[in-house]
Amino acid sequence: MDKPLLQVQGLTRRFDVSKPWLNRVIEREDRAFLTAAADVTFEINKGETFALVGESGSGKSTIAKMLVGLVRPSAGRIIFDGNDLTAASAPEMRRLRSRFQMIFQDPFASLNPRWRVGRIIAEPMRTFGTASGADVGREVGRLLDTVGLSAADAAKYPHEFSGGQRQRIAIARALSSRPEFIVCDEPTSALDVSVQAQILNLMRDLQDELGLTYLFISHDLSVVRHMASRIGVLYLGRLVEVSGGKELFRAPQHPYTRMLLDAVPDLAMSGQRRTPVTGEIPNPIDPPPGCAFHPRCPLVMDRCRVEMPPPVPTPGGMSACFAAPLVGAEAGVDQPATV
Repeated sequence: MDKPLLQVQGLTRRFDVSKPWLNRVIEREDRAFLTAAADVTFEINKGETFALVGESGSGKSTIAKMLVGLVRPSAGRIIFDGNDLTAASAPEMRRLRSRFQMIFQDPFASLNPRWRVGRIIAEPMRTFGTASGADVGREVGRLLDTVGLSAADAAKYPHEFSGGQRQRIAIARALSSRPEFIVCDEPTSALDVSVQAQILNLMRDLQDELGLTYLFISHDLSVVRHMASRIGVLYLGRLVEVSGGKELFRAPQHPYTRMLLDAVPDLAMSGQRRTPVTGEIPNPIDPPPGCAFHPRCPLVMDRCRVEMPPPVPTPGGMSACFAAPLVGAEAGVDQPATV
């Protein structure tokens, strides 16, 4: 079997959110740190879509920014096609940088409003030397056609397009360096539902055509079910479950995953008993001891309040929960969760 295209090992990021030194001295306070990601480990195989899901504040976007080099990890390793990005030199990073790109959540904020679309899409080509001279204009036109726009749109500015069209421009820009791996940070959350479907179908078509590998970040489980072959569930910066796309919806192994699925409206009106999401994510600066989910967990045990559950293998991947067998039994293998 081929090696995974991307390997994330023990990825951790802590932010210093302390008050200024003088304030700490006067108020007799210690330095404060916010852990946005803690010991996150997963792999993504070439040509697949791996999704990260979780509530706001779970660390999804921080992980995405670490993978593409916008934020440096505090600890851990990111190995891309056998190359350790966390230890790579500047020339090595420049050589590898064209092979992975990112599609941001807000298509308008991610595009320079003072540049014409043609210049926006051409910039990665000139930076990485994938095209030059007259070839740049031809490649820009081809990419615009590929994402469902017109080559004539290269002369326009971003504000002349709708939200869905701007996201198509962002996709064209991501493709202009001919990447193999694309991080998609909630690429459809700012769009209307009808436009979301168009963008998702475009991304799947491009994946099949170009052999792309995606890390897909979303809080919308219906979108994740449509896009992902494997799914990782984040809670307060920790990966609590990894499972195949179908297996996670059929038999979730972690109570937090089950809670997320139960919160989705039951459009099929199956009559299954559902438990809505209760409580809020704890303060990441001062998380609860043991399992961070225990204040909200319906299956909490005494050991959950003092011990951090280690990841254990499950039929679909892994789950970090002492009660994982109980969750799977409660979900039932013949009663798929409705999304």
